[in-house]
Amino acid sequence: MDKRVGIGIIGTGFARRVQIPGFRSAEGAEVVSVASGSIEHAKATVEEFGISHFTNNWRETVSRDDVDLVCITTPPKLHREMTLFAIKHGKHVLCEKPMAMNVSEAEEMTAAARDASILALIDHELRFLPGRRKAYEMLREGAIGKVRHAKYNFRALYRGDPDLPWNWWSDASQGGGALGAINSHIVDSLNWFLRSEIDSVFCQLATRIKKRRDRSGNMRDVTSDDEANMLVTFANSEVAEDATGLISVSMAEPPKALNRIEFFGTDGTMRVDQFGELYIAKSGDRDWQQIEVNLGRPIKGVGDSGFPRGFLKFAPEIIKAIQDGKTVVENAATFEDGVKVQRVLDAARESNVTGRAILTGTQASLPA
Repeated sequence: MDKRVGIGIIGTGFARRVQIPGFRSAEGAEVVSVASGSIEHAKATVEEFGISHFTNNWRETVSRDDVDLVCITTPPKLHREMTLFAIKHGKHVLCEKPMAMNVSEAEEMTAAARDASILALIDHELRFLPGRRKAYEMLREGAIGKVRHAKYNFRALYRGDPDLPWNWWSDASQGGGALGAINSHIVDSLNWFLRSEIDSVFCQLATRIKKRRDRSGNMRDVTSDDEANMLVTFANSEVAEDATGLISVSMAEPPKALNRIEFFGTDGTMRVDQFGELYIAKSGDRDWQQIEVNLGRPIKGVGDSGFPRGFLKFAPEIIKAIQDGKTVVENAATFEDGVKVQRVLDAARESNVTGRAILTGTQASLPA
């Protein structure tokens, strides 16, 4: 008989919209506790989903005997402390992205997880969209030859609303901003697809809405970015050779959302869209050929961005791994993967300040 996996949730934003519904659809999973800095939000969440326990003390949730897995969906500034506490108490961890505030924190979290032999994952759920899984396989089969260039275009409109209230997302000191929230997903996606690492990054950050009104009605400076553009290079791999990349992210661009990745290879081009829609054009083709794939399903009542579809596929695999006593989930982003992403984010911030390309990965340790 499969063991029931008890889940403790910290945070009531993304977790309430996506993670709790996702786990409720996974056999053997039970959300047993919800913690939030707002006791009202925690209470409303458990009432909505029929969960037995809520608190405004996240340590109380983590420490419960019936919690096997802790999901950390808080501002990045809190990830390190919460993760280390959960690991100390022998809990499996699913941590939101970006993993930490900097690579030093990420490495500390990774070392702690490794020593504890637990399941420690970063919530890069887009890896589990069926269309992305199919694209991953096709790249390895040589469908477009060796990848020489990747373009990633992500845009959303909602941060362009000047009436959106100031919150942690507006505060760089708490880990807010497009670079951490979106570019982290993109860097992980490119690392995973190409089984490579970004060798260098040139980055420019921008803040389009520079002030927002806080809960007290006061106008406050926005210190985080809502636009993050990057030029990158990749280490060679089985899939990529002498490859470059262009990443364009804006959270304030109309008219509608876009989440698209394109790979340009020696024998053709591949495109993957928001829900995992998959297209290919062989060398000499004048148009795309769509590859039939399962697009999964959205979560009812939740904006259909593609991320919820990915999490619905991801959640059952997490539960099954815990039931089977495993410390890995095939194709899931590990803490080690999180460190690789964090290294690029740190370099991107340095590049933005210095106005120059920054070496990352193996190149960063080479003599000048």
